[in-house]
Amino acid sequence: MIVAVLSGKGGTGKTTVAVNLALSIGEELCFLDCDVEEPNAHLLLHPKISKTTPVYLPVPVFQEGKCNSCGRCVEVCAYNALALIGDAVLVFAEMCHGCGGCTYFCPTGALTEGQREIGVITEGRAGKVIFGGGRLRVGEALVPPLIKNLRRREWGTAHTIIDCPPGASCPVVHAVRGVDFGLVVTEPTPFGRHDLEVVVAMLDLLGIAAGVVINKADLGDSGVRDFCRERGLPVLAEIPFDLEIARAGAAGTPFTERLPAWRDAFHALWREIGGIVGRARDRGAQR
Repeated sequence: MIVAVLSGKGGTGKTTVAVNLALSIGEELCFLDCDVEEPNAHLLLHPKISKTTPVYLPVPVFQEGKCNSCGRCVEVCAYNALALIGDAVLVFAEMCHGCGGCTYFCPTGALTEGQREIGVITEGRAGKVIFGGGRLRVGEALVPPLIKNLRRREWGTAHTIIDCPPGASCPVVHAVRGVDFGLVVTEPTPFGRHDLEVVVAMLDLLGIAAGVVINKADLGDSGVRDFCRERGLPVLAEIPFDLEIARAGAAGTPFTERLPAWRDAFHALWREIGGIVGRARDRGAQR
């Protein structure tokens, strides 16, 4: 089972929920930190990193003297990463998406394929949790290639929890593609409801079942609960605004370690998600 933990914006407690859920299941699983622009799950999991692998994006390299100034490469580039100046092609590597169209259509071989490092993948372990995380190189703008590289690796576990980027943009879509369930963490405020609506709409388009965790549940208003009731979204857990939970997070400690009763709550949450996914699979098989 693959469960993606999402939120409409940063700071709702998405990573806190994902990490404490992973540590409460009691069996070996994979945890992927796909929030590659600002990864922070390692600050709570404290994995022992055993391997760091650079990730490269293919980019064109201009071979001087072979260009016939046809301009075909500039025409096919949808991202304006190339410019023809006289008999030379200027390559803006930071704008290149690595599609390979320019090298494919170049009739003279003036463009060949090079590579540019866009980030790294780190691998490690924290107890029963196999950890995989991505970290985008400073100044890079292309997030999806790094997330795709992280997702397509073989981690050798039956279950995976994905800590997604916040929001509902392209990086999030790549992080949740192919998952069994989307666990959306939100707050009971007007902003929380708005962002929840956006994420749920994205999951609906992708055909992914969803449930909600309300963080700081004893604050705010009833808007989030009203939306969940209207849409038939299950509210699977509520976490109060608790000083001990805040202190644990500030100390870099999963709050299930300081408040062991929450382990049972998160374990029950995992079983409930498994039941929802199982019933959805049964309905699919019956069709």
